[in-house]
Amino acid sequence: MNKFAGAVQAASGNVREVVSNQEGPYKDLEKQVRKYAAAEYRRPIAEHTRKAFQTIEQFVERCTVIPAAEPESPLTSNHRGGAINIILDSGCGTGESTLHLARRFPEYPVIGIDKSAVRLDKAAQSANRLAESDATHDLPRNAFYVRAELIDFWRLALDKVKAGQWNIPYHALYYPNPWPKQSEAGRRFHLHPIFPTLLQLAQETELRTNWEVYAQEFALAAKILGYNATVLQFSPNPPQTAFERKYNEARQTLWRVTISH
Repeated sequence: MNKFAGAVQAASGNVREVVSNQEGPYKDLEKQVRKYAAAEYRRPIAEHTRKAFQTIEQFVERCTVIPAAEPESPLTSNHRGGAINIILDSGCGTGESTLHLARRFPEYPVIGIDKSAVRLDKAAQSANRLAESDATHDLPRNAFYVRAELIDFWRLALDKVKAGQWNIPYHALYYPNPWPKQSEAGRRFHLHPIFPTLLQLAQETELRTNWEVYAQEFALAAKILGYNATVLQFSPNPPQTAFERKYNEARQTLWRVTISH
């Protein structure tokens, strides 16, 4: 294995694969996970994320208001005085996965979150082109994109879950940046203070990656905190993201991690 941390090497089809100086799970993983589980994360929440979150609350409310003069739809039946079911697509990039999830869960609002305005603009443009080119592929009305910092968004969402206002049956984390340098391991979700918050959000959390070490670490960190975790190789059918399609076509091994209570 190439020992230069953070380097990349070309795979078939000119698709690069992760190369790291770390050959197995991070040596201090358990120590870090337990440390952050024992303390509350108190970093101030960015104001732009608070404002973005308000737009999500408004969207969810619009989705779940039952018009008196209209027949009930799957979306409006989602809310009956209890918690509203929400699907999260964190790090949605150009939004392809959000559309797939919106069709998979037509009865729930599906929120695609990314910090990049450029990627979200591409998501909106792609969705509009799809709707214009194929009348049978109208945009799912339960899909919504928002620009926000994931770490702050998750903390605000957990407040809603704890208050009994939201329930999150499924949380997608498809292809986050794995930060392959061992010196940057603390940037990985499972080695960051946000990890306990992340796991509390949803009934089921699914992470996908093309780096086996990342998958194994994520699952191990969840197990340390008492969650059920499985790691499996998979072949996407159909691909949910551009990354997934690219990695699959390059015949890279893809990994799926499923976390549940």
